[in-house]
Amino acid sequence: MGATNHRPALAPAPFAVVPVLAVAATVAAVLTALSGRYGYHRDELYFLAAGDHPAWGYVDQPPLTPLLARAATAFFGDSPAGLRVPATLGCAAVVVLVAALARELDGGRAAQLLAACCAAASGIVLGTGHMVSTTTFDLLFWVLICLLVLRALRTGDGRWWLAVGAVAGIGLLNKYVVLLLIAALSAAVLATGPRRTLRGGWLVAGSAVATAVVLPNVWWQAEHGWPQLTVAEGISSDDGAENRLMFVPQQIVYLSPLFVPVWIAGWRRLWRDPALRPARAMALAYPLLCVLVLLAGGKPYYALPLLLVLLAAGCEPVARWMTRTARVAVVAVAVAVSAAMSAVVSLPLLPPGALSVVNAVNREQGEQIGWPALVDAVETGWARIPAERRDRAVIFTENYGQAGALTRYGPGRGLPRPYSGHMGYADWGPPPGSADGPVLLVHQDGDDGLTRHFTGCRRVARVDNHHGVDNEEQHAAVVLCTGTTRPWPELWPRLRHFY
Repeated sequence: MGATNHRPALAPAPFAVVPVLAVAATVAAVLTALSGRYGYHRDELYFLAAGDHPAWGYVDQPPLTPLLARAATAFFGDSPAGLRVPATLGCAAVVVLVAALARELDGGRAAQLLAACCAAASGIVLGTGHMVSTTTFDLLFWVLICLLVLRALRTGDGRWWLAVGAVAGIGLLNKYVVLLLIAALSAAVLATGPRRTLRGGWLVAGSAVATAVVLPNVWWQAEHGWPQLTVAEGISSDDGAENRLMFVPQQIVYLSPLFVPVWIAGWRRLWRDPALRPARAMALAYPLLCVLVLLAGGKPYYALPLLLVLLAAGCEPVARWMTRTARVAVVAVAVAVSAAMSAVVSLPLLPPGALSVVNAVNREQGEQIGWPALVDAVETGWARIPAERRDRAVIFTENYGQAGALTRYGPGRGLPRPYSGHMGYADWGPPPGSADGPVLLVHQDGDDGLTRHFTGCRRVARVDNHHGVDNEEQHAAVVLCTGTTRPWPELWPRLRHFY
């Protein structure tokens, strides 16, 4: 690849190791203390089930998060607290990386500490750190990629592209939206420079590394007819209009309304400060990424990692502004108020019965309530099946959350394996041909269309989470049917759905 040819780079300020690690440790301690307060999220139950069916891919996601879920419960215990250890560690790492971004952007120790505090107080970091999701690790990979790209642009050392490629490849094994970041950063660097870092063999080598890492998953998707495209199309068609409408408000809320002046200052600094000329691409990459997300109808939080970069850039001018005690107090209060608001919205602090207001802002809170109660209702329905017919009976659910809850809690109540046509569960079925007896259906309140595939259906139980939380499974119906309208192998393609 030839000799490395790069210009000397100004050394960043010393890293504020002790205070930054103290902030990260505090966040980790809080998350650990609260990790088991409510219960599993529906997606976590699905990841646990998917982890028990290891593969190079699934119809709706790459393999990394399910494998991490499986490893976490194996090492730390089969509980919400054990499962969430990787999420807690990932959140702490993001706090440290945002401080490192501030350092990379010529921020001193005060700016680094402020960046760590702002990250720790933001809703997106706390929310994704509380529970395991693909977004949890996506945030970590995006922030790390941005840090490595900034290092490559600042130093001109092409060898950093190898690290970028490795992290991007692993990130793609977690969530494909990393491609949006790569596209936005590539276009921004081409437009603003420094383009010299794109020349030579190191960028090609880094791309090869990323391709090699993600290739097994790409092969799996190709072998299965690219189901991820179907899932993405469904998300865009179902939620695209709402995502576009709520894009700006959720950007502000997920980070913190009080941090808006900081990241605006960061954008202006990246765009105008001659000392940060190599990092100007980050200022352009954020609006480019927003355009890509809006065009795709993606979730508003897809663009938040780059907003954290702007936040980190804005911490240096804010730190310089904090020259008087009164100004320090203003910033401290803003961070504290943001942390309090983010914690209430993102973490399980309130009693479940008081979640109605929070649930309107962050429905993920409510989705952690009531899964054992759902299984109790199914157990009630199962008891209505005569004992001599249960060996031929089937439990079938509308979605993977219901199936995941029954997979996790059902064996302890003597219930058999559940089946579902939703997402990856469709690949783990159908029931055996001998299962021609009664079918116990579980479907959300009002979604009665599923019953058309079954005969002699009557409701035998109803889900009540006992907290009045208006989540997707509250008042779900448990319906006992005498059988199916056609054999399971013929019926199964009709039962499969992706959203």
